Amino acid sequence: MRGTTPHSLGRPVAACALLLAALATGPGDARRHAHGGAPVPVPPAGDPATRIEMRNVGFHLDDQIVLRVARLDGTMQSRTPGTPIVFDDKKSFVIHIDRAQVALSARDLSLLLNRYVFGYRGAPLKDLRVRTQGARLVQSGTLHKGVDIPFTILADPSVTPDGHIRLHPVRTTIFGVDGDRLMRALGLQLQDLLDLSKAPGASVHGNDILLAPDSILPPPAITGHLTGIRVEGDQIVQTFGDSASWHEVSTRRRAPPDPNARNFMYYQGGTLRFGKLMMLDADLQIIDQHPSDLFDFDIDHYLVQLVAGYSRTMPDGALEVFMPDLRTAQRAFAERHASTERP
Repeated sequence: MRGTTPHSLGRPVAACALLLAALATGPGDARRHAHGGAPVPVPPAGDPATRIEMRNVGFHLDDQIVLRVARLDGTMQSRTPGTPIVFDDKKSFVIHIDRAQVALSARDLSLLLNRYVFGYRGAPLKDLRVRTQGARLVQSGTLHKGVDIPFTILADPSVTPDGHIRLHPVRTTIFGVDGDRLMRALGLQLQDLLDLSKAPGASVHGNDILLAPDSILPPPAITGHLTGIRVEGDQIVQTFGDSASWHEVSTRRRAPPDPNARNFMYYQGGTLRFGKLMMLDADLQIIDQHPSDLFDFDIDHYLVQLVAGYSRTMPDGALEVFMPDLRTAQRAFAERHASTERP
């Protein structure tokens, strides 16, 4: 085995060093763009809000990305003063989280980053893939800045005091070699290589990547203060607000029509509009017909689930809606459609 000298990194690493030095053309976006992403518009405080609860819901962010909501307590509000919350337009309202525990799989986080955070033309990162490794996250992909640079980062996730997700690298590989050693030798940090000024909800500080959890998601807009993050198996679990106050808050608020339901969404107060219907002083509980697993709900296709289910009005005027999971409803819709086409 040949001896190790300051020059024994070899030609590939020397080439990497020259390339990185050439790419480091100035300070990264972190010095001029504090946390990335446009702020979510918050409706005036005087507008009527609708209380929302979720328990064991797989809430679709799009056709493939699912936010697994173990528990959520918060409010919904229209973005337009004096107008109802419109289920048919998920861009028309804001969900404010008081407290919640939600999770994304590594696959879902990969899709989220590729589609919504770095899905714009000229993005510096592409082909991102996230996986878990114990309590850490492994991010791999391609850094594009003139040329494509493959990288892998092993990172510790944590939460900043202002509620951002911090991904702190503990090991970096660039072109298959020790990227940490290489960048130290060149006096570079990740912020010298990445311009994230156009990436919604993303920024870089030193070598840390910061993600704003309320800015990296597609509509509906979500606000809330992240207080904890951890890795459990293939899931990245996030905690919002003070989870210790769940019981205290639950005892002060009106119980849903069926408090024993396992998987549900409950909307109380304010005005809701869905389809051609409007509910004043809302008291609506949407319950999973098959609660053996998460309630798979897609607001983009809620009408298919609504048609496949049934509802009943309670003596006090509250409404219970029983829905099947999305795929069950879609399968039933396809079977009905096929039967009408038969001669």
